[in-house]
Amino acid sequence: MASGTSERNVMTRSAICHTRRAAVLCAGCAIMLFAQTMQCIAAGWAPERAVEIIVPTGPGGANDITARTLQRVFQQERIVNVPINVVNRVGGGGAISLNYLNQHAGDGHYLLNASINVLTNHITGLSTLHYSDFTPVAMLVNEYIVFVVGPESKLPSGRDMLARLKADPSSLNVAIGTARGGTNHTAVALVAKAVDTDVRKLKTVVFQSNSQSAMAAMGGHVDVAPISASAALSASKSGKLRMIAITAPRRLTGELADVPTWKELGANVEFSNSRFMLGPRGMTAAQLAYWDVAFGRMVQTAAWKKDIDDNHWATNHIPSAGVQRYLAQLYDELKNALTDAGLVK
Repeated sequence: MASGTSERNVMTRSAICHTRRAAVLCAGCAIMLFAQTMQCIAAGWAPERAVEIIVPTGPGGANDITARTLQRVFQQERIVNVPINVVNRVGGGGAISLNYLNQHAGDGHYLLNASINVLTNHITGLSTLHYSDFTPVAMLVNEYIVFVVGPESKLPSGRDMLARLKADPSSLNVAIGTARGGTNHTAVALVAKAVDTDVRKLKTVVFQSNSQSAMAAMGGHVDVAPISASAALSASKSGKLRMIAITAPRRLTGELADVPTWKELGANVEFSNSRFMLGPRGMTAAQLAYWDVAFGRMVQTAAWKKDIDDNHWATNHIPSAGVQRYLAQLYDELKNALTDAGLVK
């Protein structure tokens, strides 16, 4: 029927699993990456002091885990020959970390481990900073969102959550990390929208990280929390949370194989978070070339590939030359999805 077709179109626009598009972009960037590598060698730029990887959320969250994985692999594999410090700049739904990065124009020693919150915050009016105000450095991974509940929750399954949403969306308290309109809120909004629920009636509580959202669900302070797949699996193993649905297009394998997708539960939703590196505005071609080489080496290491598997990420590496185009298309898709979900002012 017409509404079903509309919802399918919404989900198609909002699906952020870009494996096919990433492959095309990567192929197109190969020549550019080689040219930049030669320029890097000629210019001779390399970090002269400690590098900061900025994390916009608190310790223990998905962004923090990604950043510390990068730190460990870069240093263990001797890819970057200066110290690397992970610095958590928490607050304002990511605005504090962006403002901090903005203070270091042209300095290749500062990188922000960003997620699509950078895009959604601008789309929803929470931030005036656009991704193009910074220097896109590298696309890294995509990660699906898992909906979790506490062990004593009155929501036995994802189907029960959908039934509650249809009957009375205001009856559900949802934990959101890290901002309204951000990654996790978008995931909730898409699920609600898929069953013709008014997203604006949802009761949402915003936390500074995935880990805090998870703890709220563990303690029964909220009914449900959408969090990263890796965090959900870890808490599920310890019996502190139950996983009721995932935003993947199909069931994953391995330890997440028993988690049903929203699609099979009746909500036509496919969604994933993108994690990418931003540098400050005004970075030079030589600086970008250095980081292209560094990230290109890093993603080929056995240590990084193991962490991809351990954290249930989907690899999606794109060098700097292709990231701008990737983010531009992603921005448009998110804007369409958030507009349809009623989250754009």
